[in-house]
Amino acid sequence: MFHIKKLDIFIAKQFGMLFAGTFFISLFVLMMQFLWRYVDELIGKGLSLEVLGQFFWYMSLMMVPQALPLAILLSSLISYGNLGESSELTAIKSAGISLIQSFRGLIVISFLVALGSFFFQNNVGPSAQKHIAQLLISMKQKSPELEIPEGIFYDGIPQTNLYVEKKDLKTGHLYNIMVYRMTDSYEDQAIILADSGMLQSTAEKKHLVLNLWNGEWFENMRSQEMGNSASVPYRRETFAHKHIVLDFDGDFNLTDMAGISNDARTKSISKITHDKDSLIHVYDSVGRAYYKDAQTVYYPAPRLQRAQLKEAEKIASGKNFNIDTLFSKLTPDQRRMAVDQALSTVQQEVSDLEFKSMITSDGDKLIRQHDIETINKFTLALTCLIFFFIGAPLGAIIRKGGLGVPIIVSVIVFIIYYILDNTGYRMARQGDWAIWFGKGLSPAVLIPMAIFFTYKANNDSTVFNADMYRNMLMKMLGLRIQRSIAGKEVIINNPDYAKDADALSRMSQQIAEYSRSHNLKSPPNIIKVFFRYHADHTVENINDELENIIEDLGNTRNKVIMTELNKYPVLAVKAHTRPFDRKWLNILAALIVPAGIFFYFRMWRFRLRLNRDLRTIVSCNETITNEIHQLLGHTAIAKEQVTTNKQ
Repeated sequence: MFHIKKLDIFIAKQFGMLFAGTFFISLFVLMMQFLWRYVDELIGKGLSLEVLGQFFWYMSLMMVPQALPLAILLSSLISYGNLGESSELTAIKSAGISLIQSFRGLIVISFLVALGSFFFQNNVGPSAQKHIAQLLISMKQKSPELEIPEGIFYDGIPQTNLYVEKKDLKTGHLYNIMVYRMTDSYEDQAIILADSGMLQSTAEKKHLVLNLWNGEWFENMRSQEMGNSASVPYRRETFAHKHIVLDFDGDFNLTDMAGISNDARTKSISKITHDKDSLIHVYDSVGRAYYKDAQTVYYPAPRLQRAQLKEAEKIASGKNFNIDTLFSKLTPDQRRMAVDQALSTVQQEVSDLEFKSMITSDGDKLIRQHDIETINKFTLALTCLIFFFIGAPLGAIIRKGGLGVPIIVSVIVFIIYYILDNTGYRMARQGDWAIWFGKGLSPAVLIPMAIFFTYKANNDSTVFNADMYRNMLMKMLGLRIQRSIAGKEVIINNPDYAKDADALSRMSQQIAEYSRSHNLKSPPNIIKVFFRYHADHTVENINDELENIIEDLGNTRNKVIMTELNKYPVLAVKAHTRPFDRKWLNILAALIVPAGIFFYFRMWRFRLRLNRDLRTIVSCNETITNEIHQLLGHTAIAKEQVTTNKQ
């Protein structure tokens, strides 16, 4: 049974305070990111404080589910970073409490936050998404002179389509303008072309004034009562300046929500399920209707098929029947008409199929969006738990609190999550990936990360030890690791100088014999290197003995000996014999020619380096041995003087 302990309360208090602060910081950052996307809809529109307040309120509600995982990640990372930095985590572990046991209280809190996130997405989030979409559409319809894009038709003005090739943002002038005015009937449409113009709102915000310069006005006149309409089908007017008043209510008015009713983001799971069934039923009906049409055109009824076959057989029964021969007998005009008719039929069929494909593709996209949003409500809530099992172990491993390293690490993790989730969402929405694969991409990557970090933190692994990675990299690249032996302030055991001097002398003799029997300057034998490997125990023994002597002499206060100890090289005892420890890797490296050549010359380089290192060891041995003999001689003389004085 779960019992609430003082440790759980202590950690939960620290986490709760940090979670509250990081949540509002994360929410603010996400709101600013969203705001930059739609800043053009807000600036210069004359929106009231009430409208702006509604916009920011619904925007904050919409961003809450995304801010919760980021807040859990950052607060858990800082909490356990603070515990590790202040050695409180060490005290917890020394009391027999494992890291996983210290997670208990925060796991419960994170689970409750995940449930709250799911409830929020299912009940509050859709309403906020619906209202924010309504506000954005309404804002775009206010002050349309600021919204007119370049290079495409703008239909935000009632009964008018406006095309602008170029727009000057400083002066507000529009260049190369094309205006399509649509009234009650098709016959009364008008087309206006102008070199430049300017669109402005009136003071009461009820009309738009369009000033045009150097243009032409084309207008159909068929609906007007004219005596001879056939001779005057339209009216054309050339003008130097034209002043046109368009009806437009420039005040802020909320648009109807019917235009966003198909957006799956504005629906709860029950609503998504109901609407998805309706969409599937509707588009299945459309698909069946299209299928029947195709059967009628391309696969007619059996009776009609038999009649067509009999007619074709009757035509083909003619002697030496050839369709090319029939086509060549036609007159040029008839041939042209036949080709044009066939081409027109094909183009009509292609256009019809493209139109039907567009309708069915839109239906598939709507259904996919409903499936994506259903899964998204679960995955976003699950992310709260995943981020906790990433943030808390990382904090325990890094052992750095505050807002420095934790923020950097959390930003990196969140960027990885955002890229994976956004990529999967877009690919699934377009139909390029399966929905389960697209929405499961980020959890599939982050869950193993969470398990790995939790395992490493629970076993006190040094995952982020910079020295470990630096030494590993230097070893892989064959770079030297320099010794750094400093004098000790307090020496418990003095070195055994006589024993160490004898050992160094024997080592020098052993190195001399090894150098005579092994020509390290010569290139290595390829067969022995890659296929018949034999360990070089002599170098391994020399290295082990040297390290023991260095450890013993490290207790000296003699500056000469200490200087020579730091000159000893760190021996690579295996790199000069073969590339890898495993035999099959050596054989594989030999078979892969470019890799084998690289490893062969790398090993030769290590042989030459070993030859230099052995000479350096002999030189240092001689210097230290001489210094020890002088030191022991001075010590013996001092003892004799003390004995003489006592006598």
